[in-house]
Amino acid sequence: MRRLFYALFALLGLYGLYWYAANRLFDEGSYQRRVAFGSVFVPYGWAYALLGYLGLALLVLLYSLLYTAFLRRKGRRLSPWPLFLQGLTHLFLWTVVLLAYYPVVQVVAASFDPTNNLFSFRRPETGFLLLDAKVIPYLPNPSLENYARLVEGVVLYPYQLLLLLVAGLSLLGVGALALLRRMVGDGEGLERGQGRLFLLLALSVFALALSLSPGQFTGQGTETKFLLWVRNTFLISGMTGLLAVLLTATAGYAFARFRFPGRYPLLLFFIFVQMFPGFLALVAIYYLLSRLDLLNTFTGLVLAYSGGIISFGTWVYKGYLESISPSLEEAAMVDGATKWQVFTKILLPLSAPMFVFIFLLQFVGTYSEFVLANLVLTGVESWNVGVGLRSFTTGQFQTKWGVFAAASVLGSLPILFLFYGFQQYFVSGYTAGAVKE
Repeated sequence: MRRLFYALFALLGLYGLYWYAANRLFDEGSYQRRVAFGSVFVPYGWAYALLGYLGLALLVLLYSLLYTAFLRRKGRRLSPWPLFLQGLTHLFLWTVVLLAYYPVVQVVAASFDPTNNLFSFRRPETGFLLLDAKVIPYLPNPSLENYARLVEGVVLYPYQLLLLLVAGLSLLGVGALALLRRMVGDGEGLERGQGRLFLLLALSVFALALSLSPGQFTGQGTETKFLLWVRNTFLISGMTGLLAVLLTATAGYAFARFRFPGRYPLLLFFIFVQMFPGFLALVAIYYLLSRLDLLNTFTGLVLAYSGGIISFGTWVYKGYLESISPSLEEAAMVDGATKWQVFTKILLPLSAPMFVFIFLLQFVGTYSEFVLANLVLTGVESWNVGVGLRSFTTGQFQTKWGVFAAASVLGSLPILFLFYGFQQYFVSGYTAGAVKE
């Protein structure tokens, strides 16, 4: 009786939502029936979408009933409702995934559009509703022209071409081993080989970035400096990550292993500092860098970035050290080791995964940073990727949307590879220090 009451209540609620949508939210008098140029208007399209979802839910219900009926014939009595609810959960999650990745699809499609437009007043006449409404990107003449403009006029030396070849072969090797692991399962040899190839890929890319110089970019236009901006971003993020590891390693060790006056208030102060957004310090940072003559320099930006990771990194590394038993250090000191030797020869090797996590966290955070970089870096040849992308969208009628989309796709590839190659460090780093001995 209770289930029947709940079912009737749910049906009444659904009918109420339908009545409200049909008579109040989507009635003909509540909006103007003017269709913009290039758009497609479908009367009561929301109802068709809702009916489509209900049809998918009915298919999930039918599958649940048929599957449980098949299991009953084999002597296993299961209820279809848990399987039905699981199917609805997966349907909802797939919808969220599609909505989350839909802007990525549009950006990738715009990067292959030679017309350099995100919107055109002419509506495609393909006969397919989703293409005509441009829900699915319509590309009648896809081209690599936007990508070619980003590398136009770039001169590479022979050893740089060799580094580029090594990086490409390493990338192919990583992809092949990943596919092989999917097919035959994980193995220690495959995992080790993939890790070494990925390390070779990272080293060759960083060596290539370090070897590039502004004189090698001879093309006309700011978009031809894109690879130089990527190189600048690698330098800034790499140096910031290394400095963050150095600062957090020493500070975290001091707070985890030493007891001194003001220790606890300083830890609370680190938490208190993180409550405020970083842009509140922009005026102070700009004043200090201008007085120190560090504007439009990588050194000034690296110093400004490094101050933001100290509080968070110190807390993370402190928790990681507290999860390591002090008996290891005590045994080493019994054997005659000093505190510095214990720190450098025992704790630092054990902390390698945490250092990788801190480095990657700082690298990824500064790679996509824009506000502070736009304040400090003023020259075209010293821009990073974020500031360079901003230059493509400054003019009202001169926005280079196709070049902007192509640069966004290429600029996101290093972060994508970093997350794929070092994802285990991100997971282990966020959970490190949760259990203490």
